[in-house]
Amino acid sequence: MGRRDVHGRGTGPSQGAVARPRGSRRGGRGAAFTGSYAVGEGDRWSDTDLVLAVRGDLAPTLRRWTEWLYDDLGARHHWDLPVGAAVVRVFLLPGWLEIDLTFAPEDGFGPRGPQWRTVFGQPRALEPFAAPDGDTLVGLLWHHALHARVCVERGRWWQAEHWISGLRDHVITLACLRLGHAHAYAKGAHLLPDDLSAELEATLVRALTATELDRALTAAIGVATAELERSRPGLATRLAPMFAELVNTPRA
Repeated sequence: MGRRDVHGRGTGPSQGAVARPRGSRRGGRGAAFTGSYAVGEGDRWSDTDLVLAVRGDLAPTLRRWTEWLYDDLGARHHWDLPVGAAVVRVFLLPGWLEIDLTFAPEDGFGPRGPQWRTVFGQPRALEPFAAPDGDTLVGLLWHHALHARVCVERGRWWQAEHWISGLRDHVITLACLRLGHAHAYAKGAHLLPDDLSAELEATLVRALTATELDRALTAAIGVATAELERSRPGLATRLAPMFAELVNTPRA
């Protein structure tokens, strides 16, 4: 399956891409690449991520770029992700090319992390995105473990698998934060130590049966408890005995 950029060359984006829509500079006060292309790490599978600084109402600029993506580049679908005062409009183009366009007010145009390359305009000095709250992540661990156990006991196999998978995802986030790896969307998971990766692999649900779900949940609780001991030892002391109550609960 091939992927091509907005110029059809099968390579990374260029500065010319930001000036293509007719009238795009009207209201546009800046542009910057983010993501892997901003730091020279893009490959043929990478998305194209572009931030646009917009003066005034975002709607006209959103409309012009959307029309261009559909009329000139054959976009198949798009959806919006609001981020504060900005809007990220995510487009799917032929060849499974994803283009993420962030339309930001002028005072919200600037890097919040290391992946940023200004094309034109004056970026502002903005606060970096905050890391996930540690207490919230810990809370999601026990919440998901509890609800996985409840679903196993109720015979709701798919829902139990959902909670076990979510529990594993949050363990990965905690481990990436502890080790200084990228944490969003498991982007740093491939950098985790081999022994931890093996423990996480054991949490995968391989069949929708009570026995297998019990096994996977036990493995997930084990790796969650171990990560808590490394990341939040004080909380681990309080929560480990309660986690143990969810393991191998006698079935009614």
